[in-house]
Amino acid sequence: MGLQQGLVTWFVGVLFLSTLLLSNADVHHYEFFVRESNFTKLCNTTTLLVVNDSYPGPEIRVHRGDTVFVNVHNQGNYGFTIHWHGVKQPRNPWSDGPEFVTQCPIQPGTNFTYEIVLSDEIGTLWWHAHSDWTRGSVHGAFVILPAKKETYPFPTPDADQTIILESWYDGDYKQIIDDALAAGVSPRQPSAYAISGHVGDTYGCPNDTIFRMQVDSEKIYLLRIINAAMNEHFFFTIANHTLTVVAQDASYVRRFTRDYILISPGQTMDVLVSANRNVGQYYMAIRPFSDSSAAPVDNITTGIFEYTNSEGGLNASLITLPVMNDTDAMINFLNQIRNTKVSQNPRINVPADKDIKRRVFMTLAVNNLPCNTCVVGSRLVASLNNVSYVSPSIDILQAYYNRNMSGVYTEDFPLNPPVIYDFTGNLTNLNTPVEEGTRVIVVNYGEGVEMVLQATQMGAGGSHPIHLHGSSFYWVGTGFGNFNNKTDPRTYNLVDPPLINTVHVPGRRWVAIRFFATNPGVWFMHCHLERHSSWGMDTVLIVRNGKTKKTSIRPPPSTMPRCPGT
Repeated sequence: MGLQQGLVTWFVGVLFLSTLLLSNADVHHYEFFVRESNFTKLCNTTTLLVVNDSYPGPEIRVHRGDTVFVNVHNQGNYGFTIHWHGVKQPRNPWSDGPEFVTQCPIQPGTNFTYEIVLSDEIGTLWWHAHSDWTRGSVHGAFVILPAKKETYPFPTPDADQTIILESWYDGDYKQIIDDALAAGVSPRQPSAYAISGHVGDTYGCPNDTIFRMQVDSEKIYLLRIINAAMNEHFFFTIANHTLTVVAQDASYVRRFTRDYILISPGQTMDVLVSANRNVGQYYMAIRPFSDSSAAPVDNITTGIFEYTNSEGGLNASLITLPVMNDTDAMINFLNQIRNTKVSQNPRINVPADKDIKRRVFMTLAVNNLPCNTCVVGSRLVASLNNVSYVSPSIDILQAYYNRNMSGVYTEDFPLNPPVIYDFTGNLTNLNTPVEEGTRVIVVNYGEGVEMVLQATQMGAGGSHPIHLHGSSFYWVGTGFGNFNNKTDPRTYNLVDPPLINTVHVPGRRWVAIRFFATNPGVWFMHCHLERHSSWGMDTVLIVRNGKTKKTSIRPPPSTMPRCPGT
């Protein structure tokens, strides 16, 4: 398929879905009041910045194709922004949210209204703060139901339940990362893991609460699972029940059944479960997965899957989860994920080889730079192609759109690693040179893009969940070891690759993604392990305007937050 034919296919698919959705689209309004509140867990009271005094925050629930306005009031002590994770925001990067990428922070005592424009997203997404580590306590679900008169491509569930997986810290999230960056060291581990704000019954505090999901026998439930954790991939299970995965990242996938799922930070999964066991109470549980030498704490957090009218204690209380470093369980799960050709999905439109006009081969690494004021004389940084991202003091979108600001960013992000080495080998004594800067990738509207993301053993190695704002992409390939640009593309899946927005790049492996750049704007791309993003494992993709108004960035709203000093 040539580039022109690919764009025509994309346009026809979008036009069909748009016609279906716009005829039934609604407009919704939400008010978010962001302020500090006290929460008691692990027998300790902590003050957190939250939305509407709740942890997690309020759920947004709308239909496919709707438009949502969220008025965010900052009643806290420092500035922040909010990102609508997985919403493509066609032509509207102004409301995407990452701090100093598409906007400056909403300052204390002010407010800003986001316009969230839904297109073909369906299922479960989420929203979260996108400043420092504030997202640890400022987050919530974004549920997108089928459009009116639209059906599910699977048996209609009797009910649905949102389940948010979280990292719980006794302390202020922003202060935790600020202290770690000042010292040049890794931030401390979380105090516990939580399920929808509950830390369960495994941490020893008698006052802790446990998440309970009430179910009726023989009913089918759709679980909307969100990994909002700061740095942890999670295995998730419900004892004695099977889980059928039906969607990932707001796109339907070919159904498959497991007794556990693996979900990375930033990802969302829709999962069917049937309450078809003996009436009783069954544990649900999460445990971290890690293939890194800097492993998380191996805690198990529990919830309860509780049948109506159940009596007595927990049935099948033995929790069966893969061990934390079970890479076979990780790979076996990821290999099951495929796209599905159903009418509720956009037509599969993977750029063919001849459509690819921009290729990027990107290494993911953790490095060290000298630091005279740090604890050990050096500080941890992270990089993409040996560039550690530096956040500017004026947002990149404003500088790009207005064309009258220099020195904010440069358009020279390296498209290939500047240093070639055995990326997945023993790198104990290797520390490749790293440059700090705000260097971006620029592509033309409509171009086919291929990115190969190569995990390295620099630092502690391990997996990286890479998230791209403004687009979903096709995950077309993965393999063990160092990517070979001659032989590995022959293994690509160009038939039914999943369409996602956050891809799990396993340790010592590579992942290839492809997409057409059909959303003009300035879009952040980063690791969703928050410590890595804080250290600089980020970049920015600028998609130039097309030739028409409908293929160009919308004008900015007049109410955009002002940047400090302007």
